[in-house]
Amino acid sequence: MLARVFSSALMGIEAYTVEVEVDVSPLLPAFATVGLPEGAVKEARERVTAAIKNSGFLFPAKKVTVNLAPADIKKSGSAFDLPMAIGILAATGQIDTQLLDKYIIIGELALDGKLRPVPGALSIALDAGKKKFKGIILPPDNADEGAIADCVDIIAVDSLVRAVEFLEGRAEIKPRKVDLGDIFSNNRKYTVDFSDVKGQEHAKRALEVAAAGGHNIIMIGPPGSGKTMLAKRLPTILPDMTLAEAVETTKIYSSGGHLMPGQALVATRPFRAPHHTISDVGLTGGTNQLIPGEVSLSHNGVLFLDELPEFDKNPLEALRQPLENGSVTITRASGSVTYPASFILAAALNPCPCGYFGDPTHNCSCSAGQIQKYISKISGPLLDRIDIHIEMPAVKFKDLTSLADSENSETIRKRVNAARQIQLERFSDYDGIFCNAQMETKLLREICVIDDDSMNLLKTAINRLGLSARAFDRILKVSRTIADLDSSPDILAHHISEAIGYRNLDRNYWSN
Repeated sequence: MLARVFSSALMGIEAYTVEVEVDVSPLLPAFATVGLPEGAVKEARERVTAAIKNSGFLFPAKKVTVNLAPADIKKSGSAFDLPMAIGILAATGQIDTQLLDKYIIIGELALDGKLRPVPGALSIALDAGKKKFKGIILPPDNADEGAIADCVDIIAVDSLVRAVEFLEGRAEIKPRKVDLGDIFSNNRKYTVDFSDVKGQEHAKRALEVAAAGGHNIIMIGPPGSGKTMLAKRLPTILPDMTLAEAVETTKIYSSGGHLMPGQALVATRPFRAPHHTISDVGLTGGTNQLIPGEVSLSHNGVLFLDELPEFDKNPLEALRQPLENGSVTITRASGSVTYPASFILAAALNPCPCGYFGDPTHNCSCSAGQIQKYISKISGPLLDRIDIHIEMPAVKFKDLTSLADSENSETIRKRVNAARQIQLERFSDYDGIFCNAQMETKLLREICVIDDDSMNLLKTAINRLGLSARAFDRILKVSRTIADLDSSPDILAHHISEAIGYRNLDRNYWSN
């Protein structure tokens, strides 16, 4: 007999429907899976066979052929275990097949027939809603995530037996429902806050400007000056995350298996801080399964690269595409996918290998050649995509011991939200542009018009401070953001002056 069960798989963060066709023939016992199965899919036959027997059903002593259509796309993962088992039971007449064409079925089977969670439940639920399926049958651990979509019935079953009982109408299972508003509000909490930071007021202001305009930022300072501490708190002052952003970010985390147990929604801005030994594949994504990398896991949040010169050249150069396009395309022999990767890059580095170049209280032990070799690891094209450079000296003792309250993240975030709202209104007629950092040169000249005083100040800075030509556009972008924070319709001279102060690496910093 022949049976057909609908399941689903992921291509990047988007799901597509897979038809699991099962044929049971009166031939010598065998189990064959076709349709470009890989890894866990090939091993499914052992799990499915044991689960069927240990759940009290009969496994046929015949030839079982399972086809996963479309057959020209490689299939990976363990989500096909449950639909395969259901298909075998349907093909052998052990269950009723009337409801099989109304539900998407996913789930990994344990040997005793229990169900384990699988990646991508949210994407699969959204796709099932588009395809007009009635619902999804899936493991309980995936139920809340799937229910976020709110477009199909989410039927949570904990075992193969329970799934069969539901499909035969012997068990009434209410569709899982969640209060999206409660989940969203309850999970929008950060464990760190800007009020924890003592001193470094100049750096705090620079991070506020970066958050308000979506600008990439690099911090230079000796060990212990607070670079990492500040970077970890940057997500807490970014604009409030919208529900659409939360859903898109959750799809990325779910597809890569990065959701925490019991987590249904990523409601806070991501913060990713990969180690400097990371490979280009780990940073941008890849492997045979085309899983997302750190740049995509940072989508709608912050990617922090500490000790920037310690990273290998290839990973750093691979950052250029996502920084430019807001997405990353991964191409392997198994296919090609594009992941969103729109993030703020925050980088930190010591001014030299020992960390104390220019520090008035410590002697630097590095030679000029060592410093040059250390800094040369950061390419010009990468620096060209970073708008704000700031120097962070060691924190003074009086600042460390001060009892004065520091400004908290919520207060700063209110100013950032107001500035971003100005930018959303400004760019409402421009597709794909939401903040000042995304302006190209042509639009920059149109938006960032400055008066004669500001132009003279900018000219003086470029000529006397040795600022590079590429700094000109960056200063205009950042000054526009500073003006937005002041709710000023015009860019004034003091806005230009502050923006010039954020271009340390253009001033021949290491020659001072």
